[in-house]
Amino acid sequence: MDPTATITIDHAAAPLLEVYGLGVEIGDGERALRPVDGVDLQIHAGKTFALLGESGCGKSMTALALARLLPDGGRVVAGEVRLAGESLLSLPESAMRRVRGGRIGMIFQEPATSLNPVMSVGAQIVEALAAHALRGAAARDEACRLLEAVGIPDPARRLQEFPFQFSGGMKQRVMIAMALAGRPRVLIADEPTTALDVTIQAQVLDLLGDIQRREGMGLLLITHDLGVVARMAHSVGVMYAGQVVETGPRAAFFTTPLHPYSRKLFAALPGMEKRGAALDAPSGSVPALDRSFSGCRFAERCAAAFDRCDEEAPGWHRVGAQSVRCHLYEGVSVPRALDAEHHGEAPAAQRGSVQPVLEVRDLEVHFPVRRGLLKRTVGHVRAVDGVSLRLMPGRTLALVGESGCGKTTVGKAILRLIEPSAGSLLLDGEAYSALPQHALPAFRRAVQMVFQDPFASLNPRMRVGEIIEEGLQALASEGDATTREARVVELLERVGLTGEMRWRYPHEFSGGQRQRIAVARALAVSPRVIVCDEPTSALDVSVQAQLLNLMRTLQHEQGLAYLFITHNLAVVEYLADDVAVMYLGRIVEAGPLARVLGVRAHPYTRALLAAVPRVQVEVEVELGADAGGVTRDAGAGARAAIELPSPMNPPAGCHFHPRCPQATDVCRASYPALTDLGQGHSVRCHWPQRGE
Repeated sequence: MDPTATITIDHAAAPLLEVYGLGVEIGDGERALRPVDGVDLQIHAGKTFALLGESGCGKSMTALALARLLPDGGRVVAGEVRLAGESLLSLPESAMRRVRGGRIGMIFQEPATSLNPVMSVGAQIVEALAAHALRGAAARDEACRLLEAVGIPDPARRLQEFPFQFSGGMKQRVMIAMALAGRPRVLIADEPTTALDVTIQAQVLDLLGDIQRREGMGLLLITHDLGVVARMAHSVGVMYAGQVVETGPRAAFFTTPLHPYSRKLFAALPGMEKRGAALDAPSGSVPALDRSFSGCRFAERCAAAFDRCDEEAPGWHRVGAQSVRCHLYEGVSVPRALDAEHHGEAPAAQRGSVQPVLEVRDLEVHFPVRRGLLKRTVGHVRAVDGVSLRLMPGRTLALVGESGCGKTTVGKAILRLIEPSAGSLLLDGEAYSALPQHALPAFRRAVQMVFQDPFASLNPRMRVGEIIEEGLQALASEGDATTREARVVELLERVGLTGEMRWRYPHEFSGGQRQRIAVARALAVSPRVIVCDEPTSALDVSVQAQLLNLMRTLQHEQGLAYLFITHNLAVVEYLADDVAVMYLGRIVEAGPLARVLGVRAHPYTRALLAAVPRVQVEVEVELGADAGGVTRDAGAGARAAIELPSPMNPPAGCHFHPRCPQATDVCRASYPALTDLGQGHSVRCHWPQRGE
């Protein structure tokens, strides 16, 4: 078959995958968990069904049940799953092994843990091919073709390499290649872009779309990212507490979401229009999986709930092209217009003094490259190469860029967790970059950090109260044990938790709660600056909104300065006052939020913004029903098309020129000097775009 050919699909045909009343239990007895409880969905050839909802709603467990890959103790207790008319739940395990990979492929959420670290990438793909009767030279040739098909350059060489030699985006491509090895008819993609930066996310989504069109696959896309849903889906299902509560075509869903939970998901999205106001996140959290329900599962978090919602579980109601499980729509046949949501106040006035609380001048961080048995140093990687930043009281500076550009290294160097190779660090005008380690505690009271992965940064052997109190003992003078305990309780309540939770361990909390604990630990010593390294990465939209509301409130009350390291540009639009765009160790554009995101003077800034999926429905009129519900940025042609170069061997001249659509000979010959565009806006580009 010609790999570039596109299969013609009859969308009026019967669905490829049909799921009716699916129920899953884990464990036995009264405390058995019911993560999936009566799920119905249909997936057609060549179409994408997006299943979205908060963490803990049962999305991933539904996917595992479809492929009969449930964890130990898990079992399907109800329902039917049919693939092309054949019942999968009644197949013996020997027959199901041929279905997995052959007729149903699966891309797991985290490629770094799904790939075997001690096997080469080629061996893992060949292993998948061998399960479908392809071996020897033919299997190796097919593995090479698959890597090429998913956009990995020099596939013959890369087959011999191991997962640690691949970037996050390339590991995800390897997972896609393995999932495609058996040419499946249905592909299940479980959060395929979680924690990827926007440019790699765009590449992975484009790749999935291209493969789907070529192969005519049905795609089940599991995600909590509404932008990804808008870009990829044909149909949408919203899942809550083990049940699907709303389904419908993408256009109808994004125009008029029906279920109160769906509307809350939209209201929780950050964005420019909501600056200065709290995000309307759903209160509370998804109920425990071992609960039994007599009424609507969302009732305790729903502002529109009434007595019947607590007493009677709602049935399905057909409303236009959509279906919704909600008492509010009984007898309603035409969708009601979406209620006007509170989009926030005008951006707050410029806050803080004119003097920076923390200043970074010409910061450099070099890592040695060692080779040979004697580990001799043969060179250095300039991970950070001359970065200058100013953090103002009561303001947020967002540091954005792709993974691998040096953002986290900047954050750690500011706290002296990594020692700078050159440059100056100043707190209130006084340099601390050369202070000896024994003199740093006083500085660390003023500057704290919230790390990207709260589970990895919280000691699993210590109770939450001990984790927070540890900082008080080390860096603060909080008096006796009774005084410190009172402070711990106060901090937990300040971040929306309870004092009783101080006796629990980190593994007993959800991801969003662990991130709140990390914020409480950072606040324990009353800092003036907090470095936030991807604090909302991999959080679902409602938990993200709760955390952003908390950070915004703390900043307004305490005048905190934030360095917010992220690749989530919607969060930047909502929270940041100033933006610095980083590429291969250097700041290429910086200035006030409105200037940087409005002018987009550097081609790299335009490429980042072009890669962001936007939740906008006007595109349905402009592009047609099958074009994807995402607005393409005017600079979409500037999207970076190749992988980020290695900082070990940065390109000569402007580092961005190999990926830049407007590069010229001068870009290849020399690195651009800093250009002042006025209003605090600067850029390093030979041909900057200039605003009015």
